[in-house]
Amino acid sequence: MYEAQTADAILDRMLARVSGDIDKRQGSIIYDALAPAAAELAQMYAEIDVNYRLSFADTASGEELARRTAEFGVNREQATFASREGRFYGAADSLIDVPEGGRYSIGGVIFVVGSRVGSGVHTLICETAGAVGNQPFGVLLPIQFVPGLVRAELGLVLVPGEDEETDDALRRRYYDEVNSPAFGGNVADYKQTISAMDGIGGLKVYPIWQGGGTVKCTVIASDWSVPSATLINTIQTAVDPTVNAGTGRGLAPIGHKVTIAGVSSKTLKVETTVTLAGVTVAQIQASVTAALEAYMTDLRKSWSNQSQLVVRVALVEGAILTVPGVIDVTGTRLNGVAGNMTLTQDEIPLLGTVTISG
Repeated sequence: MYEAQTADAILDRMLARVSGDIDKRQGSIIYDALAPAAAELAQMYAEIDVNYRLSFADTASGEELARRTAEFGVNREQATFASREGRFYGAADSLIDVPEGGRYSIGGVIFVVGSRVGSGVHTLICETAGAVGNQPFGVLLPIQFVPGLVRAELGLVLVPGEDEETDDALRRRYYDEVNSPAFGGNVADYKQTISAMDGIGGLKVYPIWQGGGTVKCTVIASDWSVPSATLINTIQTAVDPTVNAGTGRGLAPIGHKVTIAGVSSKTLKVETTVTLAGVTVAQIQASVTAALEAYMTDLRKSWSNQSQLVVRVALVEGAILTVPGVIDVTGTRLNGVAGNMTLTQDEIPLLGTVTISG
């Protein structure tokens, strides 16, 4: 807004106000007196411009954006702690229970034993907030000695951990709140209420799906995977407990019988033929797989905003072409079919085996 208010422009205006019979050349007394003031005024204009942008939600960032959205009750979502399944084994690979509160490490990340799920199976809560708790799998190492423990394993993600909400995500929620007000169990109400729960990445709402007063909400986990049964049960209990369906004991309005379901997955096997330059198939295998996984992840992230996801051969080949050393791609097949793969409305794609011919 104030881009034209440079030090030179301000200095020229100031010198223009000085009488013409006074020496105004560079190095003169009046020039040297005005130049520092012009530089300070230019800096002031720059700061005014920054603060002007910080006063609007579409250009604000960081704390200023959070303060702006908070005026409408939309607060930045903080990082959450991942909940995982842990299995503990004693002699002869028999499952054993371990003390609650015990700490275990894997890859520099520490998990704390929570509630008991079953014999030798406990929930584990990551000590570090964020998505870092979703990543490691495998053998856990106890930080303190545990009598009788031979092996511990970190397994399923029960409730994914989430990083602190980004500016873009906060801004989208703010616009949704302002432009689509939630009220009394309308679609916007369900979307905003359930999306704000820990572990939820997105959802679709199907009103009147089995007659009047019935609502189905299909959700995807915040790590863009199929949600665990534990997460589904937690959301179901919070929104409309099954044993008291429709009675308003949860967040849903009285008379709404709500069913919470998770997305299903379809595994796609990719076969393709590539033309290479300076590399072998073995050298690009990992990079091609990573590129395809990134494409599948982007599709899963867009699931809640699409009626149906379509895995397109052209975009699969486009992802492969981003890998250095690949100069052409032909004959791509998805699950043996030479064409796009259209999923059902509640399906998400998962990458299976990737077969590359050179």
